Amino acid sequence: MNRKNTPKLRFKEFEKADPWEQRKLGEISNKVTKKNQDAVVDEVFTNSAEFGIISQRDFFEKDIANAENIDGYYVVEPDDFVYNPRISATAPFGPIKRNKLERTGAMSPLYYVFRPYDIDLSYLEWYFQTTCWHSFMRFNGNSGARSDRFAITDKIFNEMPISMPQDIVEQKLIGTFLTKLESLITLHQRKYEKLKKVKNAYLDEMFPKNGERFPKRRFPGFTDPWEQRKLGEVSERVQGNDGRMDLPTLTISAANGWMSQEDRFSGNIAGKEQKNYTLLHKGELSYNHGNSKLAKYGTVFSLESYEEALVPRVYHSFRMIDADASFIEYYFSTKIPDRELAKLISSGARMDGLLNISFDEFMGIKINLPSIQEQQKISYYLRQLDNLITLHQRELDKLKKLKAAYLDAMFVGGK
Repeated sequence: MNRKNTPKLRFKEFEKADPWEQRKLGEISNKVTKKNQDAVVDEVFTNSAEFGIISQRDFFEKDIANAENIDGYYVVEPDDFVYNPRISATAPFGPIKRNKLERTGAMSPLYYVFRPYDIDLSYLEWYFQTTCWHSFMRFNGNSGARSDRFAITDKIFNEMPISMPQDIVEQKLIGTFLTKLESLITLHQRKYEKLKKVKNAYLDEMFPKNGERFPKRRFPGFTDPWEQRKLGEVSERVQGNDGRMDLPTLTISAANGWMSQEDRFSGNIAGKEQKNYTLLHKGELSYNHGNSKLAKYGTVFSLESYEEALVPRVYHSFRMIDADASFIEYYFSTKIPDRELAKLISSGARMDGLLNISFDEFMGIKINLPSIQEQQKISYYLRQLDNLITLHQRELDKLKKLKAAYLDAMFVGGK
């Protein structure tokens, strides 16, 4: 049996079934040409590579199209498919999406709207989430005069080959399976986002705001006011190394904390400068005083996942002598110290992107501290919450990789 047009992975009951057939898009769909006469349909849709078919007012938070000009727009019914020729990093040939809003809308004539038949709609929807149709687009169209739009004629677009199981039951099985997997991913995504919101809420309530001495939320048994101290009064500097250059070489990412330079930069960028790096031990901290979109005044992280590591000398590294290191990390993550740090910046960022904050100036900032017991209670709770968030993130990443693998193995076509 010819297996050329057979996917790598099939459901057990179809393992010995006939190879898939190939149909042209124009053989299983009709172009939608109905115009929105007299602007009867007043809701305008747009096609987003990330969100699919969505109301324009939801996507842009306002109506972009002029209500007086939408009578020339196409009328898009539920389950119609729409090709948007606008290209992006996630849609190099433009996205093809299905209208799953369960209502009718109007769409710009710049889009190509089509109504499929003789094929399971869920199967076709998932087919367009693969790269199976990309090679056809690559060889039959171009980016045209505008670099942000892909140019292909309607006639050629309808020549696109679609590989599909001959049995509609197999089509439905594929569509249903992937839809259930996507629902599971969405469920995990919501849990993950909810946990992050919970953490942010706790960070907001468990630390007193500037000028205050009592947080909104405390553990039972703690009632004393927090004490204001200078950072340098409860910590001491960490600098130098003992000559060992075979230790992990790390860098700080505002989004991810400590990362190996190999992971962050696809290689060790320390070079000859590594001999001047600082040896950091578990529980010691570094302040990366580089500004970024996520951390305008830099960020502080405690070394937790390594016993020892080498870190850039330009970081202000320190150890706590009268405070809990993890608590200090979380304290800085609240952005409460940003007000103090902002006062220290004399002339913005240097050419290397670092803020003009010396180590002594950094040690001079004022922070609010509860008793060491309360610090440890707070940091332990937040660390456990972080571990739970990481667990959900890993589970989410695993499911997304699984989905990508299934999309690659369950369909046939050019890549």
